[in-house]
Amino acid sequence: MAMTAKQLEEAFRKSSKFDQLLGMSFEVIKPGEVIYKMKVTKDHLSSPDTCHGGAIAAMMDAVLGLPVLSQAVEEGKLCATVEFKINYIAPAKIGDELIGTNTIDFKGKSLVVSSGQIKNEKTGALLAKGLGTFNLYPAEKVTSFLGTENEVDHD
Repeated sequence: MAMTAKQLEEAFRKSSKFDQLLGMSFEVIKPGEVIYKMKVTKDHLSSPDTCHGGAIAAMMDAVLGLPVLSQAVEEGKLCATVEFKINYIAPAKIGDELIGTNTIDFKGKSLVVSSGQIKNEKTGALLAKGLGTFNLYPAEKVTSFLGTENEVDHD
């Protein structure tokens, strides 16, 4: 089940309900390079004006993982997060527009290591750094991926 990174982008936009819930958006620049964005709203807050670390962590998982997936699908593979760590550098405040970028540091036969950062898009201030490990596996192991087969509505 090989697909291009752009086909993945289209399918992932439709299927990733969690990204939609958090108000995250992304653009696949090329396989292995994705830009993620999220505007901090009242729904992300853990205090009167500060974004909850869990929202930043969810964004970081996406920042680290979708670039890996965008390469993997072109090889007929999928990926799963094995682990990731995050360092919170500075708080994100309500109204901040966040941007996340990634670098794939290592790609082996079955493991990929990537690093990422989330910044305040307007000021350029670094808010968080992350490092993740992802397992690659054949897409055939999954009977349904991103609505391509046996689409089920879970509402």
